[in-house]
Amino acid sequence: METGIEEKGGGNASAAPLHVLMLPGLDGTGRMSTSFLSALQAHGLTTQAIALPAQGGQDYAMLAEWLWPQLPHQSFVLLAESFSGPLAVELATRHPPGLRGLVLAATFARRPVPLPAAGAALLSPAWPMPPVALLSRLLLGRWRNRQHLSMLHDVLAQLPAATLRQRAAATLRVDVRGLLPQITVPTLCLQARQDRLLWPPSVAELQALLPHARHVALEGPHLLLQARAEPAATVVAGWVRALPTAG
Repeated sequence: METGIEEKGGGNASAAPLHVLMLPGLDGTGRMSTSFLSALQAHGLTTQAIALPAQGGQDYAMLAEWLWPQLPHQSFVLLAESFSGPLAVELATRHPPGLRGLVLAATFARRPVPLPAAGAALLSPAWPMPPVALLSRLLLGRWRNRQHLSMLHDVLAQLPAATLRQRAAATLRVDVRGLLPQITVPTLCLQARQDRLLWPPSVAELQALLPHARHVALEGPHLLLQARAEPAATVVAGWVRALPTAG
């Protein structure tokens, strides 16, 4: 049965490395995070990236139900990037028995841009996707390069535009702020200082509603894990390896 899970190994053979399960951003594939996952492996962690279903409903409730049975039984850390942040919050507050920590990277608890929830209806018509060059400026800023442009183009070319529009619309409707105080595992919030996509109040809300989390800001654009893979992996790996794994 196809699960959409890509697994990669790493770490010390003499001891079981800690496990990081990643939920990808709006593209939903995980293919844009290869360098970041490889950097985590170099720090002694094992990693998985779960590709979200490209067909069917793309609202957060349906995606959370699809993801729930795929969570590992062994101890793991859930890492969510951008679009998947609200998904990770929802899953974490269901208290999966193996969950040891939560990492929220360049993400949000409610709409990430200053548009009303009603604006989601405007994304439903079959409008053309913005040019890759424009998206790269927004998502990568001065960190964009040929490799990033090629990767972004390839990923977007393989996904139905309707799926991307549905996910974008879902971000305008989501609001998991009320769930944040219910998170009981250690949490790391990783932010990008030059994020041109996230609305600053969305970032501030995570800081205010997760006061006991560790908040780290790195130089970089919204696609922080792609543009600054090694620095981001260093922060995440150091934090993950300090977590208790028993229980």
